[in-house]
Amino acid sequence: MSSTIAWLDDVHELTVTSDCLHELSMNESLVVTGSRKDYSVHFERFEGEHIAKFFVEEPLPLGEELFLIVNNKRFSVYPGAIVRTDWFEENYTNETEVLGAICTRNETTFTLWAPTATFVTLYLKNKKLSLNKCEKGIWKRVVPGDWHGETYEYELVVNGEAVRAIDPYVKALQANSKTGVVVDLQRIELETLDQERSLPSIHDAIIYEIHVRDATICEWSGVKKKGAFSGLTETNTTTPSGFSTGISYIKSLGVTHVQLLPINDFARVDECNPHSSYNWGYDPLFFQVPEGSYASNVTDPLVRIQECKEMILAFHKENLGVIVDVVYNHVYIMEESPFEKIVPGYYFRYDQHQNISNGTGVGNDFASERTMAQKFILDTVDYWLTEFQVDGFRFDLMGSIDLNTMKKIEQRCVKEGRPIVLLGEGWDLPTALPYSMKTTADKAEDIPNISFFNDFFRDSLKGELFNEGAQGYVNGGGKYIERLPFLITGSVLEEYGTPFVSLPSQSINYVECHDNHTLWDRLLKTNPSQSEETRKKIHQLATGLTILSQGVPFIHAGQEWFRTKKGDGNSYISGDEVNQLSWKSRELEDRNINFIRTLIEVRKKYPVFRLHSKEQIRNHIHILKSAAQFLVLPF
Repeated sequence: MSSTIAWLDDVHELTVTSDCLHELSMNESLVVTGSRKDYSVHFERFEGEHIAKFFVEEPLPLGEELFLIVNNKRFSVYPGAIVRTDWFEENYTNETEVLGAICTRNETTFTLWAPTATFVTLYLKNKKLSLNKCEKGIWKRVVPGDWHGETYEYELVVNGEAVRAIDPYVKALQANSKTGVVVDLQRIELETLDQERSLPSIHDAIIYEIHVRDATICEWSGVKKKGAFSGLTETNTTTPSGFSTGISYIKSLGVTHVQLLPINDFARVDECNPHSSYNWGYDPLFFQVPEGSYASNVTDPLVRIQECKEMILAFHKENLGVIVDVVYNHVYIMEESPFEKIVPGYYFRYDQHQNISNGTGVGNDFASERTMAQKFILDTVDYWLTEFQVDGFRFDLMGSIDLNTMKKIEQRCVKEGRPIVLLGEGWDLPTALPYSMKTTADKAEDIPNISFFNDFFRDSLKGELFNEGAQGYVNGGGKYIERLPFLITGSVLEEYGTPFVSLPSQSINYVECHDNHTLWDRLLKTNPSQSEETRKKIHQLATGLTILSQGVPFIHAGQEWFRTKKGDGNSYISGDEVNQLSWKSRELEDRNINFIRTLIEVRKKYPVFRLHSKEQIRNHIHILKSAAQFLVLPF
């Protein structure tokens, strides 16, 4: 309690917490002294025995040393909750500045936003250089010479302490995110497509969700570079018995887009020994750098960029779009994040009591509604669009991202001039954001180019997700049959229920994804007395309804061959034995795969399965009334 710090919590408010307050006379003249001038301060009130509030007559400058003097006792003035005020947003943010390390053969420009820092030092290879303070919290330094491939990081003096931090805009990293690396992206050579790509829009999309490592790590995959970006560039791979695997298999299935679980730099996997640990990728560290554990050589920081681009190009050669799963709602450990080190208290959301918001359930919520946090997200979306040529984004826990940010992402992607698929989880999460600002499905009309995972579709078919014994239409003998007209017409027609979204293309229909139990494992819990043959028919019915209903079908990799994760309902760190795509199962279930392939062909051949509007659906789909019967037919 013997702190000698005065926290600037609002434009005119200082808070001092100290056990020496009772020794001080608050009637004496008070002052905040700075390097350029002094500022008048008045004692306002006590809030308990050890907390005092002071009133500052004029706004204090941030980014310089300040001291509150009370009866010759000196308290360091540091920015506190002031960084979360409208005044701070108006005076210390800069949306137009290009941040990061911009490298050419002649020079590199280092630009960092750190408005509360009093000093910033650049450590560039074996050099130590001071950055120059500019307006609105920008620090900059142009360093002559060719620095491509060299390491760099920053040391900042923030709140009286020197902290080391990697640039959040870093484009390359050493193994295990040890330090940042300067990169001239023009020097990463990449083959280009001979022909122009022609990918379908969201209306005609069929999405197939895969994890880079899971897709090829199985010994039966026939892939040489297993579990890596490069593994998904190998074509014509087969199982030992000659059945197609990898990218060639995905192409043959007939889907239009692959959705990759996070491929940006994430925690919990040792990049130098990747097979010793496992992670889905929802523990983000650096958002503009590909994950190193998927690279063939993690000691060369440029290889992961090269190979990630080559993987995306390989999908494009097969006329498959690439949607990347992005996690802009939180970071792995807030306190260790460069965001928190560089501008403490700014990038993360707080509730009305100034406590860290935790609507994501992982300890922190990224404050997308703040100017520079939103700028980072928009800049990162732009980077993956332009540099990696991705074809869409799947937003993890999208309900915790504010609606204004999602609108701006939508506007950016529309400008791309090619179809960009945007989808996300529009759940109403308990984050410290007013409901009106959350990107939930009931706001779909405001963002017509963004789609939402339809949990009502999922739960109606297989039972309530978080009740393992609950049954739905396919596994409950026709339960919820009254919901089918609503589901198969895209969940948008008022005559069948309250619309889930505004347009049929905004409904992502699914019964299985990477999260929770696979459908097969779910059926083992809900229908344990059924024969395996019957469960397979039930499974087929669920996948068939997903593919042929209005809206956008979403298939989890391996769903078409009754994928199991051995009963593991949360396999995010469970390892390859549980998570790998079993290409042996692909051999055994080739008949069912052909059934799913045929349904996909039917959907793609007949536009009636891909109607664009409510009116079209009303004109083309007619529900026949009949006695409620439930039949599971052989295939």
